[in-house]
Amino acid sequence: MFERILVPLDGSELAEVALPYAEELAVRLGSRITLLYVSEPPDDQYHMHFFYMQRMAQSVGKGAETRTRQIAKKEIKANWEILMGYPAEQIVKYADAEKISLIVISTHGRTGIGRWAIGGVAYKVVKAASQPVLLIRATGACSDMREKDILDKVLVPLDGSKKSEAVIPYVEELASKLKMEVTFLHAMPPDYGFTSKEQLRLLKTLRASSRDYVENIAVRFKRKGIATRAVFKELWLEPTAVAGEIIKLANEIEADIVAMSVQGHSDLMALTPGEEGVQILGSVAEKMVHSGNIPLLLVRPPTTVEQNRKLKRQTT
Repeated sequence: MFERILVPLDGSELAEVALPYAEELAVRLGSRITLLYVSEPPDDQYHMHFFYMQRMAQSVGKGAETRTRQIAKKEIKANWEILMGYPAEQIVKYADAEKISLIVISTHGRTGIGRWAIGGVAYKVVKAASQPVLLIRATGACSDMREKDILDKVLVPLDGSKKSEAVIPYVEELASKLKMEVTFLHAMPPDYGFTSKEQLRLLKTLRASSRDYVENIAVRFKRKGIATRAVFKELWLEPTAVAGEIIKLANEIEADIVAMSVQGHSDLMALTPGEEGVQILGSVAEKMVHSGNIPLLLVRPPTTVEQNRKLKRQTT
């Protein structure tokens, strides 16, 4: 499921914040890492990019070697590529062509909010990639990330839909192999001031059904030896409120990552400068992308992945 991991870099330390996460995943999952540098035209500094990527590959190898000694896994090496073009477009095309399983990308890079920030390259990759994307927040990153395990706890918001469940197999894979603790979050509506017996009966039934739904998923995880719990919150089912509750709970349980599904479609033609693109993130995921400092794993439902591929074929 995570056989090949792609890490886009732009020469900055902020973009390199994604590397320790890729290293830990590669070592524990047996994945291969590819580092990708996309040079925007015109650019006559290929030799500088060459030496930079060579140095980053060596750095990843050393970081993976340290983690390998800790958990007795096989040696991990990183290969690298340098491409010419518009970064988001080339990242997405490369990921498809090379059958990348996961893109790990920092939300900031060389020019901070100007280039790799959400709304820039990283956001465009999130919008267009068919593969799961792990967004690493550069803000507030620890300097000793390579000295400790950085993926111990994951928070998984679910809304009861099949689309939201698309993230579950990925979380199960990560949790079982990385020995992560999983917390499922399900938001339930408050009583809204209902007074009639019929309204209160329906609300009680809805809440009971919601609890059964999430607790059944949690039990499935527990049976596989994964430390799991289910949390239920009563709140207005409005995107900003739900996203705020997710961030609040993630901070309370000290989650290392929030994993959730997204939906929609994208247009590769929108990945070049001057194009607005297509709004694709679900409303809560959209709020989450723009909020908080916790890494965010975004997974597309299978139908959405196929929509992406169809649109890409139409634009080429």
